[in-house]
Amino acid sequence: MPLSLRIPPGKEKMIKKAAAKAGKTKSAFVLEAVDEKLGLVEDREQTIRKLAGWLSTEEAKKLRESLRVFNQIHDGDWD
Repeated sequence: MPLSLRIPPGKEKMIKKAAAKAGKTKSAFVLEAVDEKLGLVEDREQTIRKLAGWLSTEEAKKLRESLRVFNQIHDGDWD
């Protein structure tokens, strides 16, 4: 079903530029934005949460704590 929007010229330029940068048409870019606003598209965080859903909160906390060691750098390790 066709829908007509009145978008201010400055905002249309922003949409056109962002769509081109994303390699999409203006229509595809706007439709994607609408889908995101309606919650029809999963963002990265939602996807990760869905895929990691098999861990309990406590298990996830323990996993985060056990992986923390990988974020540490010790100068002595590089001699």
